[in-house]
Amino acid sequence: MSQVGTPRHDPISIGEAAVPSFVKLPEPSVLFERRAWRLRTLALVSDLAPYLTFLAGICDIQHAIQNGLPPVTPPSEEAMARARTFGMPPLDRAGFVADAAFEETLARLVARAEALDMPQGARDAVTRIARMDAPARLALARAALADSPEAAALAEHLFAAAALQVHFSRLAHDLDAALIEAVRDGLCPCCGGPPVASLVVGWPGAHATRYCACALCQSLWHHVRIKCAVCGSTESISYEEIEAGPGLVKAENCGKCGCYVKIMHQLNDPELDPVADDVASLGLDLLMRDAGARRGAVNPFLVGY
Repeated sequence: MSQVGTPRHDPISIGEAAVPSFVKLPEPSVLFERRAWRLRTLALVSDLAPYLTFLAGICDIQHAIQNGLPPVTPPSEEAMARARTFGMPPLDRAGFVADAAFEETLARLVARAEALDMPQGARDAVTRIARMDAPARLALARAALADSPEAAALAEHLFAAAALQVHFSRLAHDLDAALIEAVRDGLCPCCGGPPVASLVVGWPGAHATRYCACALCQSLWHHVRIKCAVCGSTESISYEEIEAGPGLVKAENCGKCGCYVKIMHQLNDPELDPVADDVASLGLDLLMRDAGARRGAVNPFLVGY
């Protein structure tokens, strides 16, 4: 692992000054299909190829099951107004209720997952979820939303989280981006979830701007550079990376809270995906852990790490 040195911004070309929007809402109709492609691309050159290929299959399912799902129920105008008044995200994770849309999402995902090539432990988890009654499925979903799965149910957590990603990305897609406001550092302004990673993007109007990516609803929100994505500190920020690596994925390490979140330079490689490339760069997590840093991001596909 090498330390990058004094934090600095990449140069912004004249005429490309960034005027970024605060939030970019997800497009679930294409998001999971693109992620599946990215996972398979990464698998071609990774020691984690079997797992990345398995996750690609999960993403294929996330994409396929959306056609014909019951409509999601967006927050009411009153709920949106209340969220803005009290500085809360409009999608309430803590008050989640498993409605018909989520029940069908989970049922479809589990049914299709049976055809995947996966370890026996994961296959057993699929069977257990399929046999659960409604209260047990709700408890499983709420544990996933709280990022606190039971140690004996880590495999079930992965499938529940995958269904929740589809459900919450559909909810976030229907929000009015103009009404979304920041809540606090380290939390998605749409659903209140932690980031999975951050991206330095090359979009028109947001050249070299950083966005944090939500692990749940897949929304992106603007977060200034050289600022901890967990606690918001701008002090003692350093960047670590794999020795002799391409420099596309680095760990932004905060000396104040002791946490790190990966920062991915999508500006230099538009194919980078916050979830897929987070899993594929697990080696960086291992190095950071050995150095005593704590992971400040959440990725349901790295549960148990």
